[in-house]
Amino acid sequence: MDTKSQLIVADAKILPEVFTKVLEVKKLMAQKGEKSFASACKRIGISRSAYYKYKDSVFSYEELFNRKIVNIYLLLSDSPGILSSALVFLHNLNANILTVNQSIPVDGAAAVNISLRLTGESESELAQLNSITELDGILECKILSAE
Repeated sequence: MDTKSQLIVADAKILPEVFTKVLEVKKLMAQKGEKSFASACKRIGISRSAYYKYKDSVFSYEELFNRKIVNIYLLLSDSPGILSSALVFLHNLNANILTVNQSIPVDGAAAVNISLRLTGESESELAQLNSITELDGILECKILSAE
């Protein structure tokens, strides 16, 4: 007997309702919407045993075709508000900021690495992303990777 795990992708509409409810419980708990799995299961309308039976086997699939993870490097002037203005710029692009790592400023400049998720027209968003250097205090921008 083959014990190797096999993953498949299926439309949730054809699956038993319990699978989507397990995903709802997981999301509810991740967002701290309930204090216990028992109360989350009760709220969603499935038994705890059904949740525990499927929790390690049911996962949400995000459409990777319309989402892009981008890692950028910025060199910022060591002045108050520069990082904030860069983050506001990214927010205006509808970017979901995943991580921000800033080094200690040296010689009046600080390096920042930002990972973010873009949705929509990737090419136009990447072109707009390069225009971040037009902001005051942003000395350099490099797109390190885009998946």
